[in-house]
Amino acid sequence: MQYYEDVEVGETHEFGEYHVTKAEIVEFAERYDPQPFHVDEEAATESAFGELVASGWHTASMCMRLLVDGPISERAGMGARGVDELRWRRPVKPGDVLRVRTEVLRKRPSESDPKRGYVDTAVEGINQDGEVVISYVALGMIGRRDVDR
Repeated sequence: MQYYEDVEVGETHEFGEYHVTKAEIVEFAERYDPQPFHVDEEAATESAFGELVASGWHTASMCMRLLVDGPISERAGMGARGVDELRWRRPVKPGDVLRVRTEVLRKRPSESDPKRGYVDTAVEGINQDGEVVISYVALGMIGRRDVDR
């Protein structure tokens, strides 16, 4: 288990492999973001994208899955305070394969709760061509080892 004390500012990781399918793009969009370029291939050809693309919220969710299956599962995670600087950089299409790259930007102990620390991490979702498709700063909370629980 990795605790707050184990996290180093500047550490980077790249991991995961998520295969994006047309069926999943449409299913997610029909439920949460039913804009025509997410749910209808024909209508999508007339959009700014020219083809069916994933919702940005779906892209964020796929990256979250990679994070949970990766480093979050190995940390004394306590949730997150939110995200900053969320940007959808490029559309995600059926057949894309996503991975995630992270870099710890800063950390500080909580002033209100000695059992946790704050870790801010730059997160990028990257496609099979090495293009960044989403970026944001995750404002995580992580348990501290050196306190009575």
